[in-house]
Amino acid sequence: MRTVVVGASSGLGRCIGVGLARRGGHVALLARRRERLDDAAKDAGPGTLVVECDVTDAASCRAAIDEAAAGLGGIDALVYTPGIGPLKKLVDTDAETWRSVFDTNVTGAALVTAAAVPHLDESGGCAVYLSSVSGSVTPPWPGLGAYAVSKAALDKMVDAWRGEHPGIGFTRVVVGDCAGGEGDAMTGFPMGWDLDLMAEVHPIWVSRNYLSGTLMDVEHLVAMVHAVLDRGATLSVPSITVAPRPVSP
Repeated sequence: MRTVVVGASSGLGRCIGVGLARRGGHVALLARRRERLDDAAKDAGPGTLVVECDVTDAASCRAAIDEAAAGLGGIDALVYTPGIGPLKKLVDTDAETWRSVFDTNVTGAALVTAAAVPHLDESGGCAVYLSSVSGSVTPPWPGLGAYAVSKAALDKMVDAWRGEHPGIGFTRVVVGDCAGGEGDAMTGFPMGWDLDLMAEVHPIWVSRNYLSGTLMDVEHLVAMVHAVLDRGATLSVPSITVAPRPVSP
């Protein structure tokens, strides 16, 4: 399968890109940071493509998808993994932060998808988007309101793409607690969070049972994404939730 993984330089995107390549897929890794992409490609194995892509720039998205399609000989699957979530109360979330969150979490997904759709239409392919439990399963978590709103918007956007392109399999994979792998493969999601605010909101998350008490093995996530892609458009599922089993009290 010829798969484009966006956001593959670090975190869950890196884990998925490397994992799919090791499972025998022909994979193009897309992200902004070339040096990290090159490192990921070494782990993924020979034949893995590396393409620089800024998801906040439409021209960059089109050029990157075209380069990936040329290098792979077409595109059967797209996996969109980028996601940022600044820890801020809504009252303190300014316009710049809102724009930044939506540019990466929603608009970037739309731009990449628009560039990839002609290739996916041709191959009868599929697309997967990493979503979050805070956007579709639980109420928005205090301190992560902007992130939750953006992921809810992403979910609706995926539904909208499905309605306009029924020949492509669109699936959102809702991810629970998962730290990723080690080093660059570890999620950078909480980097830069305000520790004082974290100390304030974390007990609330715990009291409302938003946290499972354990972390999911990233290999389970990779296996699930692989299974979704393997079924393609013919047996696509609109939404799948992948989360660790809660720890019993």
